[in-house]
Amino acid sequence: MMRSVNRSDRADAPAPLVFIHDAAIDDFVATLLIASMPQFDLRGVIVANADCVPEYGIDVASRVNQFIGKPDLPLGLSGARGWNPFPWPYRGDCIRLADIPSLAPYVSTVPSPPPPGDDILADLLQAAVADAEPLTVLLTTGFTPLTNVLDARPELVAGIGRIAWMGGALNVAGNLDPKTIDPAVANTHAEWNVFWDPFAAEGALARLPKISVFPLDITNSAPISPALMAKLESQASDFTFSRFALEAYELVSAEPFYDMWNVTAAVWLDAPALYAAAISTPLQVVQWGFEQGWMQAGTGPDRPSHDVYVSFADQAGFYDYVAERLARSA
Repeated sequence: MMRSVNRSDRADAPAPLVFIHDAAIDDFVATLLIASMPQFDLRGVIVANADCVPEYGIDVASRVNQFIGKPDLPLGLSGARGWNPFPWPYRGDCIRLADIPSLAPYVSTVPSPPPPGDDILADLLQAAVADAEPLTVLLTTGFTPLTNVLDARPELVAGIGRIAWMGGALNVAGNLDPKTIDPAVANTHAEWNVFWDPFAAEGALARLPKISVFPLDITNSAPISPALMAKLESQASDFTFSRFALEAYELVSAEPFYDMWNVTAAVWLDAPALYAAAISTPLQVVQWGFEQGWMQAGTGPDRPSHDVYVSFADQAGFYDYVAERLARSA
C-alpha cells in the first residue's frame, strides 16, 4: 500500500497522473511530453495488449522510462482483453520502435511475466482516495484496463480526478480499414479504441463522471506535418527528446493515415487554450451488429454528459507547443 501524505505537505506539488496506453509510437512521444509538464507527476504506466505486441510494447515502455530519467516508474501489463483485436500490421510498430538509436543504450528491466498493470492501477487509485489527491487518468487505448479495475473495486472511482481519453468518432468517419480487417465488420463509423472493446466503452461512457474525449474529429487535424518533422530535425542535435520524436515519427510519417492521436489528448492536459470549446453531450456506443463500436451522441436522463473536443482553437499553436516541449533533454 502506498504511503498517505498530509495535504499540507503537497500544496504546491504536481498532480499525480497515470498513463494507460497500448504502446503505439505516438504514445511514447506523449510520454515525453508528459515528462516535460512540471504540474504533473507521472506515477505509473499501464500497457494494454491492444495496438501492440505486448512483450515488445512493455519492453519499449521500460526503456522509454529510463530515457526520460524515471527508471523506477511503476510499469505493468494490463490484464484487459479486447473484443475485436487490432490488425497485426498495426501492432508491429512497437517492434520497429525498439530499434531506434535513441533507445540503443537502454535495456528493459521488466521481468517475465510483467507486473500486473491492474494491481498498479488499483494501488494508485487507492492512494488517491486515501490522500484525497485525485488521480488524472490519460487513456489512449480502449476503456477496458480502467473499467476492469473499477468493476472489481467500484469504490476506487472516487480516486479519479479527471479522465482524458482519445477515442471514438462523433461527426466524422471511423478508421476501420477493410484492407486490414474483413469488410463484413469494417463499418464506416467505428474508431479502433472503441471497436476494440465496445462494451467497455459503453459502460464507461454510461457510468463514469465527465470525461474529456478527443475523437477522430480533432485528431484528423493533427497529422505528423512536414513542418513539425523539419522542426524536430533542426532541434535533434541539441535535444534528446527531439531526436527521439524525430526517429519515432520517421517510422510512420509517410503513412497518410497516421495522426498524432494520443499526443492530441496529452497536450490538452497542459494547454487547453489551444482547443476550441468542447461539445457537452452524453455518449453511447452501438453494441451489436454491423455498426458495432459506433460512438454517438447519447440520450436518456441517467447518462452523464462528457466534453467532446472536435477542433483546435489554435492548430499552429498545437504544433508549436509540441516542438517547444520536445526542445529539451533527459
